[in-house]
Amino acid sequence: MKKKKIPMRRCIACDQNRPKKELIRIVKDRDGHIEVDLTGKMNGRGAYICSDEDCLARVIKNKRLARTLEIDIPDEIYNKLKDAIIDSK
Repeated sequence: MKKKKIPMRRCIACDQNRPKKELIRIVKDRDGHIEVDLTGKMNGRGAYICSDEDCLARVIKNKRLARTLEIDIPDEIYNKLKDAIIDSK
């Protein structure tokens, strides 16, 4: 019997590969709207971040999310990420 392959993704803050389900996805759709995708199924360009406050702080400080998605990130997205990280604990 074949083992099911676990999809891995890389955190944009700490550059560690982790299972997709352990990470939080941020999506930019075709219209340029940014959303926090907790389902992992929204259409659009995605970036992943660990469910860790240190990684969030690093992303905010270095503007890595803005560079990865090539768009300015509104503060409300960072607030949603912070809430998602708190809820995951």
